[in-house]
Amino acid sequence: MRVIGIDPGLRNLGWGVIDVAGSRLTHVANGICHSNGDDGDLATRLLSLHLQLTAVLQTHAPDAAAVEHTFVNKDAVATLKLGQARGIALLVPAQFGLAVGEYAPNAVKKTVVGVGHAAKVQIDHMVRLQLPGVVIAGPDAADALAIAICHAHHLQSAGRLQAALRATG
Repeated sequence: MRVIGIDPGLRNLGWGVIDVAGSRLTHVANGICHSNGDDGDLATRLLSLHLQLTAVLQTHAPDAAAVEHTFVNKDAVATLKLGQARGIALLVPAQFGLAVGEYAPNAVKKTVVGVGHAAKVQIDHMVRLQLPGVVIAGPDAADALAIAICHAHHLQSAGRLQAALRATG
């Protein structure tokens, strides 16, 4: 199974693709879709992110997708813009017919690092441990790979639960 994790951002939207075979995780690709104020108005920036992320899904053909929940900060305008970028992160996989898992940042950190309030450097370190030899495009890509790893673990757990329920029924 191929899983894409997406870390939403208006300026930097991170993505990471892994293959999952049983308990084995293998890095496929990672990167960052960029958009900045020089790209034009908000609609043009969102379109740019949409086109870039669409190209990623066309290239890597994932079977499952996961997106991190947006945390609300004190700047309401920035939070709204981030929410719109998150909409792109949800829309593109849906256009490819994928169900999209959604995870709180603390749930991703807890799954990947073992601590819900882990620092970015800890996430990067644990992603590198779980995906040996990976070259990470940046912190947003590391977060996206962590989201993919988190989703893979949750899908595996759900599969084991369904198998156990079938076995007892």
